[in-house]
Amino acid sequence: MYFNLSFPCLNAAVANIQLNTGELIFVLGANGTGKSSLMQRFVNQNPENVRKISAHRQTWMNNDALELTPATKLQIEMSIKNEDRQTRARYRDIYAAQRASMTVYELVNAENIRARSIAAAVDANDSEGVNEAKKIEAPIAIINELLRQSNIPIKISIHANERLMASKDGGPEYSAAELSDGERNALMIASDVLTAPPGTLLIIDEPERHLHRSIIAPLLSLLFERRSDCGFAVSTHDLDLPLELPRARTLLIRACDFQGQHAWQWEADELPADAPIDDILKRDLLGARRKVLFVEGTESSLDKPLYSLIFPMVSVIPKGSCREVENAVAGGRSAENFHWLQAFGIADGDGYDQDQIEAKRLRGVYVLPFYSVEAIYFHPEVIKKIAIRHTDAVGGDAAAIAEKAILRGIEGIALHTERLSKNIAKKALRKLIMDQIPNDDDLLDGQEVAVTNNGPHIHATKKAKLDRAVVAKDWITILTQCSVRECKALDNIVATLGLRTIAEYEKAVRHLLTVDNDALAFVRGLFGLLPADLEI
Repeated sequence: MYFNLSFPCLNAAVANIQLNTGELIFVLGANGTGKSSLMQRFVNQNPENVRKISAHRQTWMNNDALELTPATKLQIEMSIKNEDRQTRARYRDIYAAQRASMTVYELVNAENIRARSIAAAVDANDSEGVNEAKKIEAPIAIINELLRQSNIPIKISIHANERLMASKDGGPEYSAAELSDGERNALMIASDVLTAPPGTLLIIDEPERHLHRSIIAPLLSLLFERRSDCGFAVSTHDLDLPLELPRARTLLIRACDFQGQHAWQWEADELPADAPIDDILKRDLLGARRKVLFVEGTESSLDKPLYSLIFPMVSVIPKGSCREVENAVAGGRSAENFHWLQAFGIADGDGYDQDQIEAKRLRGVYVLPFYSVEAIYFHPEVIKKIAIRHTDAVGGDAAAIAEKAILRGIEGIALHTERLSKNIAKKALRKLIMDQIPNDDDLLDGQEVAVTNNGPHIHATKKAKLDRAVVAKDWITILTQCSVRECKALDNIVATLGLRTIAEYEKAVRHLLTVDNDALAFVRGLFGLLPADLEI
């Protein structure tokens, strides 16, 4: 399924844009370039399956309780659809208050539908139906997860008389109408997106209004991930926002020709999602918060979403390899007197000794206490907590299942210690050789290069240590010695826990860290001095 975003354009290559379900396009441009008119055009071209979140949206609620009847709701919904197609909708909203009431209605109604589904299955003694109904998350549960991941410490709930309530940091509850302007805005945007029917084109105009950009980027990213069955067109003045969501398409609006007050032709270019940007350092730092955390991996790897949850107070930027992380931190720290950023880094702990770890820390790079980031996801304590949550839903002995899962993981390692230890040794040897190469000045001075290759010894040592850990059934040591993703160990663990895929398990871990403060504190504690240093 796709949405029609065609418009009169001087550049014929972008005049007939189609946006597929599951895609996000940013519409960027300065004031006066006709962005609002263009977004209004997109609304009119997709009248049957569009939901608009306007720039001049009302961010307050007249009431935190359900005011509308189903019949009134349907009538207002039809009126809003008709109004959104009018030219005047570009600059005013005569249904602003009703939209806020609709948001409350949609949230309460979704919660009630889920409750009725579970109750019907219980009344029918259908245990399988109960479990299936419980798997469908209500929008409020998802909103609470998204708000926390976006560093907004509030929790939304529905109370007696179907009132929408809020609490902050576990404190006393109060009316959601009393939330701050930014909190209400985040709640209403998330609600409008999450309650939209599948196959909806979501038009979001200037999300930066009333929201700090450190909140916008993670919120949009998470909403986009949750609603891959919809399309997103987001208009913004923030030229840096797409850098936080690199998978998005970008439509750059340069100018617009007007006939009177009506836009009729645009000058625009579409930047591909993977368009190279010349100044890499500028790309990394634009719009970042004061503290920047460079990590290994890419935008699509495991590192960024996990570290963003663990360290929400910083901007997390993937940099590929350990060497690139170190270079980014060194570059950032060397210029601290010229900008307002503080650079930190995390490197995988694949083979560093204690002296190397301390030397890196003094340069601002903190070494993960395990071979790679997978160890955080599959730490024994995390496995136990996932087992507890899973057995709460389907039954069983969580401790026994977690123990069996870890043993099955070790079995997956036992069959591959030769291959795994070779991979470990190759990486360690490469690092060792690179460390022996003189610097440029010494090379120019004629210093001889003598490289010692003790590969067979390194391999034998690594294999012996890995074999001992397997025999001792020491999963923690295994996690420090090798990449557990390079064999069937993780598949064995996930299957034993009753989950379908590794990706599903990893998603469950990230959800765990958003709802379980003890789990988050434990994982954060695995990083030694880094959390405290980031707070300074």
